[in-house]
Amino acid sequence: MADQLYLMGVASRRAEWLSTRQSVVAENVANANTPGYTSKDIKPFSEVMETTRLEMTTGNPMHLVSGDGRQFGTESNETGGWDVLYSGNSVSLEQEMLKAGEVQRDYSLNTNIVKAFQRMLLSSIKG
Repeated sequence: MADQLYLMGVASRRAEWLSTRQSVVAENVANANTPGYTSKDIKPFSEVMETTRLEMTTGNPMHLVSGDGRQFGTESNETGGWDVLYSGNSVSLEQEMLKAGEVQRDYSLNTNIVKAFQRMLLSSIKG
């Protein structure tokens, strides 16, 4: 049963990561005409899973906050862009649309895996 919960936990983390990546892509597209804006991306999911750990952190010395490692490192993508425009902007709309398509495809795959697992789990419980 612990393995089943682990699969659901990983699927949940993947969905959160995809949501964060979609937000970063949307921010890049929104700033496509902003002079000097550098496109951003987040760390690959495999790197996020390798560095995730549970620990207590403090935001203010007066109180404790639970930090569950769900910070997806946003990095500026200075060398990964296809073109740097004359305004110094490194956002390529074509590249951002490809990223958005990847996010949509990966989110659909993640959702279908969870649905299939849930159906399998329910059918084994019903007998």
